[in-house]
Amino acid sequence: MSFPRYPEYKDSGVEWLGEVPAHWRVVPCRTFVEERKDKNSDAAVDAYLSLMANVGVIPYEEKGDVGNKKPDDLSKCKIVKRGDLVINSMNYGIGSYGLSGLDGVCSPVYIVLRAVEPEVLPRYALRIFENRAFQSLAQSFGNGILAHRAAIGWDDLKGIKVALPPKDEQNLLAAFLDHETAKIDALVDEQKRLIEFLKEKRQAVISHAVTKGLDPNVPMKDSGVEWLGEVPAHWVVLPIKYVIKSMGQGWSPQCENRVAGNDEFGVLKVGCVNGGQFKPEENKALPSDLAPDPNLSIRTGDLMISRANTRDLVGSAAVALADYSNLLLCDKLYRLRLDDSRCLPRFLSCYLGTRMARGRLELEATGASSSMLNIGQATVRDLVFPVPPVDEQHGIVTFIDNQLVRSDKLVAEAEKAVELLQERRSALISAAVTGKIDVRGWKPASSVATDDTAAQVTA
Repeated sequence: MSFPRYPEYKDSGVEWLGEVPAHWRVVPCRTFVEERKDKNSDAAVDAYLSLMANVGVIPYEEKGDVGNKKPDDLSKCKIVKRGDLVINSMNYGIGSYGLSGLDGVCSPVYIVLRAVEPEVLPRYALRIFENRAFQSLAQSFGNGILAHRAAIGWDDLKGIKVALPPKDEQNLLAAFLDHETAKIDALVDEQKRLIEFLKEKRQAVISHAVTKGLDPNVPMKDSGVEWLGEVPAHWVVLPIKYVIKSMGQGWSPQCENRVAGNDEFGVLKVGCVNGGQFKPEENKALPSDLAPDPNLSIRTGDLMISRANTRDLVGSAAVALADYSNLLLCDKLYRLRLDDSRCLPRFLSCYLGTRMARGRLELEATGASSSMLNIGQATVRDLVFPVPPVDEQHGIVTFIDNQLVRSDKLVAEAEKAVELLQERRSALISAAVTGKIDVRGWKPASSVATDDTAAQVTA
């Protein structure tokens, strides 16, 4: 799909805009939107609205247990009317903005803007604020350590100049972008469903391999553990403590906020085991005035388990496949050294990644909130698991690793497709609202996402 350029352009006089269609106006944002400053002073409105990144404005009740909580006192909240553009001043750069389809109130840190009629259509104004180049410029005026979390205000936005087409053209451009982005979004959703399917399948393959083995005809027996079910008759079921030679945890001194260099020591971060693969780059440099403890260095075969993390990540496990003499264990990780005549570290790591094992660990985890849970050494040591003979463990681990290579390749391809589709979406919005393409001759074709669009995006 390609679109012509406008027949005549002019210099906008604005560096980030470049040339714009000759009949478009170049105006500051305050020309077509203004800040709504109404407050809910008497707390008469109780419909509290939230913003979700890449979703938009939703009732607070639909947000779930994420982000900021609804305040008890709504009198300091800002009034929002249907058709208002709402922006999270802290999270604008990560997609936390949207056009409200509801009346209500919102956080006082949000920016609430209303369209100035007859200058602009609200849904076209949304697309201007969705333009990545506009967002980057807006955030350059903000304050914050992270660029994408820089706090911005209406004073930062109102003077930014944009190109504004006539009203009838705004209507057409808005309809065009609604139609085309909906097609792209459908393709993105399709790829994301594929990614979830592949991850579910990977989980099922691993779980079956470490609890049932690879031989579909092997005789089975009751494991004696309700949540484990049947296991191969020649396997044994043991608590982990019977295959451990040693178990301990490290330390967490005040480190520098950077990765250790080749000639430096680093202390591992708890995230080094997330996803079941050991990530040595997840470390922080140990200050040169602190002496490293060589007993905490990572060796080949060390099985590390996250003892403190969120509900989704606590109990994550991974194995070091090489020696890392300059990397030290942190105190949020347990290190297990196993009797490898009874159990391979990689086999146990695969088992700990199954839903049944994670479910048992989560059940025993303690903590004041789901944002930080802890599991004790006894919880890990007492967790039972099925143990095949070591030669069979080798075969199972090889099988799992081969499956993971295939699965990871397919997931990476789908994730790349999502990335390209999202880039295409952003480029299309930018081209449309800055007048780089002329869609005045556009008419919506089929509402079905075409192979054409997908081919163009992923080529």
